[in-house]
Amino acid sequence: MQLQSLEVFRAVAAHGSITAAARALRFTQSAVSRQIAALEADTGAVLFDRLPRGVALTEEGRCLLGHAEAVLDRLGVARRELATLRDGTGGRLRVGAFATAVAALVPRALAAYRASRPGVTLSLVEGLTPELLDRLESGDADVAVVSAAPDRPLDPDRFDLRHLLDEHLLVAVPRTHRLARRRTVRYAELAGESFIAASATPENTLLAASLPLGFAPRVDIVAAEWTGKLGCVAAGLGITLIPALAIRAAPADIALLRLHRDDASVRRVFAATVAGRTRPAAVTAFVAHLREVAATL
Repeated sequence: MQLQSLEVFRAVAAHGSITAAARALRFTQSAVSRQIAALEADTGAVLFDRLPRGVALTEEGRCLLGHAEAVLDRLGVARRELATLRDGTGGRLRVGAFATAVAALVPRALAAYRASRPGVTLSLVEGLTPELLDRLESGDADVAVVSAAPDRPLDPDRFDLRHLLDEHLLVAVPRTHRLARRRTVRYAELAGESFIAASATPENTLLAASLPLGFAPRVDIVAAEWTGKLGCVAAGLGITLIPALAIRAAPADIALLRLHRDDASVRRVFAATVAGRTRPAAVTAFVAHLREVAATL
C-alpha cells in the first residue's frame, strides 16, 4: 500500500470526484484513476461506487478512509517535527557544563539560544568534566562544556572538541590580607598560607593543575561549592584559587590577584560532542552562541 495512493484516495473521498481530485492534486485524471484502481487491487475491496456524477465511498471505502487519514496525519506530524530538527527550531537540547562555566558562559549562551529558538526544550546539568564526558557517550547529553589542562588534553578520538577560550586561575584573598593590594602574586609568596579547597588532598582539586613542583599547600578547610569557598575567604579563614569564569560569584569583600606569568595556570575550555555521531542542528547553533559569548568574556 503506497502512501501516494492513500493521499489520492483521501483527495477523491474529500472531493467526491476523480476529476476534481485530479485538479486539486495537479495530476491527470487517468493517473488518479490508476492510483485508485491499484489501491482497490491491493486491498481487495471496492472503495468507491462510480456514479453518473462523481463517486461515493462504499462501506469498505469509509473503513479505509479512517485509517488512511490517521496514517497520513501522523506522517504529516513526523515530517513537521523532522523539519524543526533539521533547522534547529524544535526538539530538545541537553547541555552539560562544569561548575564555573555555569556562572556566566553557559547561562548567557542558553539565554541567547532560547530567544532565537523558543521551540526547543532546554535542560542543563552541572558536573565535573569526566562525568560530563560519560554523559555524552551514554547519550544523556547532547553537548558538554568541559575543561582540560594543556598537559592533560582530552581524547580527540573519542570527542569532537571546539575550543571556546583559555581560562586563567586567580588567587582570592580577604580584603584585609597582606597581599590584597597587589595586582600579581607568586606562589612562593603564598607559602604557609591556609588554602580552602574542594578536597584535603590537593591532587583532587584545581591546585593539582597549577602548583609549581615542590610547593605543598596546606588545606585546612574543605568546601565543595564556590559560594562556600569564597565565603570562607571573605571571613578571613584562608585563600583559594578561583577560575576566571567564576569571578561573578565573588563577593565584594575579597580581592582577586593574578598569578605572575611564570606561575600562571591556564585551563582550556571546550564544547564537546561525541566523535563520529551526527551533530543535530540545535547543537551546532548552541555552540555558535557559546563562541559568541566566550569572545566577550
